[in-house]
Amino acid sequence: MERPYPIFKVTKKAELSLKNGHPWVYGDEVTGVTKEYRNGDIVDVRGPKDNYLGSGYVNDNSKIRVRVISDNANDRFDEDFYKRRIKYAVDYRRQVMGEDFSDCRLVFGEADRLPGLTVDRFGSVLVTQSLCLGTDMRKHILIPALVEYLRSLGEDIEAVYERNDVGIRALEGMEEYKGFYEAPGLRTDLCGRTEITENGVRYEVDYVNGQKTGFFLDQKYNRLAVKRIASGLRVLDCFTHTGAFALNAAMGGAASVTAVDISASAIELAKANAERNGIDMGFIVADVFDLLTGLSEKHCKDYDFIILDPPAFTKSSSTAQSAYRGYKEINMKAMRLLPRGGYLATCSCSHFMYDDMFRKMLSEAARDACVTLRQIEARQQAPDHPILPSVRETDYLKFYLFQVV
Repeated sequence: MERPYPIFKVTKKAELSLKNGHPWVYGDEVTGVTKEYRNGDIVDVRGPKDNYLGSGYVNDNSKIRVRVISDNANDRFDEDFYKRRIKYAVDYRRQVMGEDFSDCRLVFGEADRLPGLTVDRFGSVLVTQSLCLGTDMRKHILIPALVEYLRSLGEDIEAVYERNDVGIRALEGMEEYKGFYEAPGLRTDLCGRTEITENGVRYEVDYVNGQKTGFFLDQKYNRLAVKRIASGLRVLDCFTHTGAFALNAAMGGAASVTAVDISASAIELAKANAERNGIDMGFIVADVFDLLTGLSEKHCKDYDFIILDPPAFTKSSSTAQSAYRGYKEINMKAMRLLPRGGYLATCSCSHFMYDDMFRKMLSEAARDACVTLRQIEARQQAPDHPILPSVRETDYLKFYLFQVV
């Protein structure tokens, strides 16, 4: 039977990429289109020899012309199709997150073959973000399906909040906004803040005004790794944001903890989280680069465990080298501050700072700081943010624990 979808012919390069499992087709890889379509429609992608490669959402406003959602020619993209995708995503998290299922990422875009869709769960509240037009046009199916399936599992879901207030939506031809998703049985009158418990630490999550969806769930088990080795150490947590690494270190028995962030509002939130957990720790509002420079000039030896969790220094390949220099600077300064036998936790959340680049940077920073690093652990994001080896963009978080020897 003839398929009803417009056909996009693509180059040999795009064909190879799709066969290798990457789901994106760029604009300059399209060589021909068979019939009219609207942005957000589903189209079939075929190779130079007219061989079927997959089906996906088209958007002429995006650099990514087609985002493939299926490579099965028998798929029909009806409501049941999307309900299956939602079920697969949720069942995976139930299996791999166990008791942490109540606070985790339920949908991670391309890794769940739901392009551009992020869903984080904070107890009874789901926070969503949609960065793909085709997905956004089908949220009236996806969001109710997610709520319905979770409730069928006995999970209490009160509300869904949309954090579609990001600039990339404009580049995709979509409006920016945020607000409660309105549907029968969902509340829209909540205060916008909720409390979660992670690794035994309690946090307030501001899912209306906080960064991204309100809390960075991907570092969950990396924070636990810090907690395990912090006993008796004097900890400096740089780029603390909500204070998560600092609080885990304190809960792990650190001798002292100081949390640093350039944002005064972030420090206030970290202070509130410390009070919530009955933890006494120090706070500094400062630029981390300037602070580390000043401490180094004073030959400060007040800390024997330094944590570096900066925001992404690069969001494109064109600025990767500049980011490389920034990562090297803060890591070198931290290494110089640590005494022999001190500990360093360092990470990058930019996928453009590839792991081989990050390791090379750390090696150069150690050489310039005249120290040797002994690796304790190399980690990535928590498994609710699954990595597809064929989609490099899903492999973004690097986390290393070292001892300086």
